[in-house]
Amino acid sequence: MLKSGILNPNINLLLSLARHTNTLVIADRGFPFWKDVETVDISLVDDLPRVLDVLAAIRCNFSAAHAFMAEEFNEVNSQETILQFKHALDGVELEFETHTDLKKRVPDAIGIIRTGDTIQYANLVLESG
Repeated sequence: MLKSGILNPNINLLLSLARHTNTLVIADRGFPFWKDVETVDISLVDDLPRVLDVLAAIRCNFSAAHAFMAEEFNEVNSQETILQFKHALDGVELEFETHTDLKKRVPDAIGIIRTGDTIQYANLVLESG
């Protein structure tokens, strides 16, 4: 029985499947469903949990070298929100691209963790290092 760290067995499975350059998606509540990509839905209610909560929880078990976000995120969110994400990704190269291009990365991901986040375009594609 797990006593600490991530307790969700499905998230633990996704993390243990990750190898060098594999990607993992942490998505907000409105992110589209992908029938061919394993999805662990941990949404509970609005903003529980948030993308940043999941990111903080997995950082010790997932070696992220690169992260991708939609450039639209910067256009619709406050500077404070943008800085929170940049701080949470400290040490990880962050690249912004269109939301359309970001979604093109999803079919190759090892999985999606869907949250209850309501921040617009708060989706992350993390690439393992």
